[in-house]
Amino acid sequence: MARDLTAALARRPLFFEPVPPSARTSVPRSAAHRREVVDRLQGIARLDAVDVPELVDENHDGRPYYRSGDVRPFARQLADELSREVVINKVVAHLPSGELERWVAESVARGLKHLVLVGGSSRYIPYPGPSVTEANRVAHPLLEAAGGRLGNIAIPQRTGEAHRMLQKTRSGASFFTTQIVFDSETTRKMVREYDRLCRQSGLTPASILVSVAPVADEGDAEFVRWLGADIPEAAEHVLLTGDDGDAGPRSIAHALEVWNQVLVGAASDGVEVPLGVNVEQISQRHLATAVEMARAFAAVMDRTPGA
Repeated sequence: MARDLTAALARRPLFFEPVPPSARTSVPRSAAHRREVVDRLQGIARLDAVDVPELVDENHDGRPYYRSGDVRPFARQLADELSREVVINKVVAHLPSGELERWVAESVARGLKHLVLVGGSSRYIPYPGPSVTEANRVAHPLLEAAGGRLGNIAIPQRTGEAHRMLQKTRSGASFFTTQIVFDSETTRKMVREYDRLCRQSGLTPASILVSVAPVADEGDAEFVRWLGADIPEAAEHVLLTGDDGDAGPRSIAHALEVWNQVLVGAASDGVEVPLGVNVEQISQRHLATAVEMARAFAAVMDRTPGA
């Protein structure tokens, strides 16, 4: 039986983040894509939630182009067909005053009560919408009243990230999904510092889900760099050196090793922050490999660190 999100977040949650259909995709193709996602995920009993991203590009002025359109119908159908919790990501930076509260209330009315609120892509652009912390304060009471949970994004390599996470936790965040990570060290440092700040503040820490994804070739590597993720040289060598036919298994093995290192580090550091995993698809062609990655994580999620 699937766990509700509150229970899952307390004990090694496992999310899967599929690529939603494009706003330009026809209805039949969107339905076929959804059926494939459902069919592939159906047998992973340990999967706790499907994390549906909103795909937004920005021009140099920060104006948005919504590649995915409104992902809520797709998310609602996934929830119904998979009988799993569904989390929706929403970029709040582009929402004018008052629009966020209306959007959250409308989502809750559709039965979509778990959200990840995301900021704009640049700190130098004066966006019309609220900051993530401000958005949390608006959304949190509405979600809490519906029994929902609020999440944000964490960027391990960003200086001062643990302090940002502390403020977001105070404003209502109960979990974070990280940017895609390819080494454990920056994540371990962020988790350790966040744990320390929460202890000092007497604050219950939010859960942190480490995001991982298949990387099969240089094109994938360039794409995740464009998304803002760092791929250390050693990780790039492991992922991109070898036979193309082994790219998927190499990517899965590397992601499992990063996760194990994060767990071992957290245990060694005495960290009390609940940790989990978010497997990202990143591109349409990687659905099968990403699902295999999720399946591999499902098999090890409850093991003791280092096992």
